Amino acid sequence: MIRLTNLADYAVVLMTSVARAPEQRFSSAQLADTTGIPAPTVAKLLGTLARADLLTASRGVAGGFSLSRPAALVNVAAIVEAVDGPISLTACVSGDAHDCAIEGLCGVRGHWGPINAAVRAAFEAVTLADLIKPAPRPRQRLAVQSADATL
Repeated sequence: MIRLTNLADYAVVLMTSVARAPEQRFSSAQLADTTGIPAPTVAKLLGTLARADLLTASRGVAGGFSLSRPAALVNVAAIVEAVDGPISLTACVSGDAHDCAIEGLCGVRGHWGPINAAVRAAFEAVTLADLIKPAPRPRQRLAVQSADATL
């Protein structure tokens, strides 16, 4: 199973919370309360996202964190990579092929690059602006009534 780390997932949740009110500055405590993510984790992630220039940190009484650019210009790939580093499905794609036990015998190594690029492109195609839109409603199955039974 391919999964994002919890930190990357939480970072996307935090960024969408901030994106919903782009004119506002958020404290770490506010975001922890709003999202349900533990306060120490929120503080750590806000620092990481600010260092990646995805958030702007302001000090003082009216300080807090806000988006560094419009939500439409921040994609999910940038958020994930700020927290987890480059998106790479295998060691040979990330340049860590020396960590692979079958490096010299692998017949698919050359094919992982295009697959990895497609996955990364999918992350790049989704922006914070997309994520703050209401989620599409799942399709409901229609029950067909017949004389004998419901299908």
